[in-house]
Amino acid sequence: MTNSPRIPLDTTVPHSARVMNYWLGGKDHYPVDRALGEQVEQAFPEIVELMRADRRFIVRSVTHLAREEGVRQFLDIGSGLPAENNTHEVAQAVAPESRVVYVDNDPMVLTHARALLTSTPEGSTHYIDADMLDPETLLARAREHLDFTQPIGLVIMGALGHFPADERTYAVARAYVDALPSGSFLALCDSTDTSRQIVEAAEAWNENAAQPIHLRTPEQVSAFFDGLELLEPGVVSVPFWRPGTARAGAAEEVAQYGGVARKP
Repeated sequence: MTNSPRIPLDTTVPHSARVMNYWLGGKDHYPVDRALGEQVEQAFPEIVELMRADRRFIVRSVTHLAREEGVRQFLDIGSGLPAENNTHEVAQAVAPESRVVYVDNDPMVLTHARALLTSTPEGSTHYIDADMLDPETLLARAREHLDFTQPIGLVIMGALGHFPADERTYAVARAYVDALPSGSFLALCDSTDTSRQIVEAAEAWNENAAQPIHLRTPEQVSAFFDGLELLEPGVVSVPFWRPGTARAGAAEEVAQYGGVARKP
């Protein structure tokens, strides 16, 4: 696949990373992003909780990989704007020597990543400007910072939802998994068509945003893990993925499904 041209910074068209930043209470967005965010929130008031559940899933899955599985390298593709509890912060809080590589190709995301994301002295944090639809180029650059003979935690949180649930998208995901050594892990989640409200919200989004959202069925999310060993409880609505005792009683289903799996 060829590398796509770099996306210019366009403040007249809503962008997913900036809208999500608005939903999460950040400040890195423009009036067009807020307008779309409010429109979607009217159709789907649960969107803010969904975004928060997504962030909590990142924390729990990366913590598990670092603490329980001993993973010390992470490749976070489609990372979006920096927020609370970014992958490197979570991993390095458990293991300060962790190495993390973020990947995005949005100029605003990369500008903020370079300015805000740091590292422990023992570990490292790097940022790659690359198109996730070009695995060959992206992986070549990731190899400059990560040791692909040792386990890697591949983190893809919501980024594949901008592409249709077709064979090309699955092939892209497989290219990244295939490049990982045995003992690596995939942590992935995506938005699903499991409520009427989110379907309506996605329609509103696609009428206005530059990057469309493609909702998947839970089965289509599960297909990203084909050939891998899913950790319990499998692919579920993300609040139910190992919520822990603190939130076990409060967990409620959201239209965001995900899981974590080991590469044999």
